[in-house]
Amino acid sequence: MPIQNSPYQAFATLLTSSGHPVSPAELHGLLLGRSCAGAGFEHDSWLADAAELLEGEPSDNVRNALIGLQEMVKGELTGDDMAVVLLLPTDDAPLTERAAALGQWCQGFLTGFGLTRRSYALSDEANEVLQDLAAISQVQDALEESDDGENDYMEVMEYLRVAPLLLFTETKKTDEAPAKPSLH
Repeated sequence: MPIQNSPYQAFATLLTSSGHPVSPAELHGLLLGRSCAGAGFEHDSWLADAAELLEGEPSDNVRNALIGLQEMVKGELTGDDMAVVLLLPTDDAPLTERAAALGQWCQGFLTGFGLTRRSYALSDEANEVLQDLAAISQVQDALEESDDGENDYMEVMEYLRVAPLLLFTETKKTDEAPAKPSLH
């Protein structure tokens, strides 16, 4: 039996034991989606959005884990690494389980992005990323246990590690656009 002590598994266990049958992947996607849409990194609004997905107020343990997750995401989005770490099952989990988590992550991301997004135009490239995420969220059943399936999964995962940064950079530019000078 594989060692189930990955961050994903630990988070899944924490959520389930706290009465929140929510996928850590979907929660992480939600957090990244809202962060990339310009939600900022204020704890209370994140905890409020998370509580909605969790269908209830999180316990202290879950609250602390959610805040820790947010700090990690903030570090990744504002750091120099140019990739985010996806909260997904480890490579020794069955491909079907990993693919399902990938789909949940995309759904969470799109939800978070949609909840937060203000009305600004996105570039064609950014819109394409969102369309890709929507497509990926639908394909989890198409991946089969095979070398091709593994390769497809790895390619999609690599793409998802950089796609959020493109959106984050773009919405940040929009937020930082100079305001029209005011007349005094």
